[in-house]
Amino acid sequence: MSRTSLLTAAIVGTLALAACSKPEADAPTAATPAPASTAAPADPGSSHPFGDTINAADFAEHVKTLASDEFEGRAPGSAGEDKTVAYLEAQFKRIGLQPGNGDSYVQTVPMVETVANEGTVVKLDVKGQPRELKFGSDMVIGTRTGKNEVKVDGSELVFVGYGVNAPEQKWNDYAGVDVKGKTVVMFVNDPGFHGQDPKLFEGKRMTYYGRWTYKFEEAARQGAAAALIIHDSDGASYGWDVVKNSWSGAQFDLPAKDDPEPRLPVQGWITGDVARTLLSSLGQNLDELYKAAGKPGFKAIPLQAKLSVDLKSTISEKSSRNVVARLPGAKRPDETVVYMAHWDHLGNHGHEGHGEAAPAGSDNIYNGAVDNATGVAGILEIAEAFSKQQPPPDRSLLFLAVTLEESGLLGSKYYVAHPTVPLDKTVAVINLDAMPVIGKARDMTVVGFGSSELEDILKTVADGQQRVLHAEATPEDGFYFRSDHFNFAKAGVPALYAKGGDDLIDGGMEAGQKAQVDYRDNRYHKPGDQYDPSWKLDGVIQDLDALYGVGKTLAGSEQWPNWYEGNAFRAAHDKLMKPAAK
Repeated sequence: MSRTSLLTAAIVGTLALAACSKPEADAPTAATPAPASTAAPADPGSSHPFGDTINAADFAEHVKTLASDEFEGRAPGSAGEDKTVAYLEAQFKRIGLQPGNGDSYVQTVPMVETVANEGTVVKLDVKGQPRELKFGSDMVIGTRTGKNEVKVDGSELVFVGYGVNAPEQKWNDYAGVDVKGKTVVMFVNDPGFHGQDPKLFEGKRMTYYGRWTYKFEEAARQGAAAALIIHDSDGASYGWDVVKNSWSGAQFDLPAKDDPEPRLPVQGWITGDVARTLLSSLGQNLDELYKAAGKPGFKAIPLQAKLSVDLKSTISEKSSRNVVARLPGAKRPDETVVYMAHWDHLGNHGHEGHGEAAPAGSDNIYNGAVDNATGVAGILEIAEAFSKQQPPPDRSLLFLAVTLEESGLLGSKYYVAHPTVPLDKTVAVINLDAMPVIGKARDMTVVGFGSSELEDILKTVADGQQRVLHAEATPEDGFYFRSDHFNFAKAGVPALYAKGGDDLIDGGMEAGQKAQVDYRDNRYHKPGDQYDPSWKLDGVIQDLDALYGVGKTLAGSEQWPNWYEGNAFRAAHDKLMKPAAK
């Protein structure tokens, strides 16, 4: 995740993950560091007769396998990871690809697993009156400190608008207020979003300042003891159930030494209803605050309330795995085009220590068929096509299936920090995440449209398919920052994230948008995201053909695409490539 078009309004990339079978959350222990289990299933492959070309039958076989109950929702650190990694290795070997990390198909990703005690209660002192917030129904919280117990006692609440400090925008919600040791409360998305002010930031399109991850990072930089984001479905682009499911149970982080970004002692979300009631009791009106916080010159508002919490968590040091395979180029093997997708999903919620288990007899497995077995199946199909291509590609192809996307793009973050191919030799990255399975469309959605010269190549391919390119329908949802290509983009590597659009051949925009909403409301980050034999796969095959065409052009040429002039990532690319004098 992550996710547009069919999934445009649904997908977040970067929420935290749930996982399988963990120690009880109310009995914290520090586990001995250990790698993920390496036990493989007896038959990680498939008896399906795979063909040489991108086709629906092969694509469906991969998705059915990866999204089966046997794979238990593909949670990092679980038996489902073992099965997934074994399956991907077996498929890459069958296709004829070489190991992509030296002599190995895997790259170990260290991770810290934190399971918060979901009996935790946040205690508020509101003008001298006590109030308690319960985990799941009122709030979700966690810690990224790696500590078994974190206490916050009597921390004063401060409302900081959107929690943004953006000097280039001449905007600082922290101006004139010292929040050291305090608890900041803030809105999700960018200033101007709720007031629909096109003059603020990038108008309707979310910037990185609108992401919840940024808001916690900035609060940590400001010295806050805790931070709470006020949830609203429009601003977040997903409902409270998504927040609750994603913050329940095991949460994963890179160790602090592998991730230098600042971390808060306590961070989380509160529901919109809780926020409205709390603010009203403090003489504030939530609707009026939305208006005030979206205007230049907004000043933070100290609140007559204090927060206390004793957060106990089970901490385990473990590891997960990226899976990496390589097809060497015939003429310039050191230059590489990367295809990537995240293999992880939300695991099995029926196990102990994994958040709120579903009732007995109900479906506990979050299979993640669309999100993101479809993307993994896609890179396997594209790998198959490249392995049979004649003449073979001049440049190398790297196929990267990353872990921990649902935990904040951690697997790709680790890869970018420890690449198996130098980033200045990485020509481009093509990311596949949550591919639409609703039939052929007259269009393709390019998430972050207008970003790089990769779109020029895609346009040529799409023209041949008689399709048009356009931006995502809801750029305010910030999907560009919610999938794994973003870590490559920040490093300067041109990245393309594109998929089928909404204007379906069968049913037009109405049918496409209806399917989009149906997925968001009924299956996204829910047990209902399962393989369905009634899927219309002709569209996703057309999408894969188009994305294969982009890579084929790059792998058969000497092009070094750049970000468009004025793009925020162009400077990083130019700095990255300068030593190579490309």
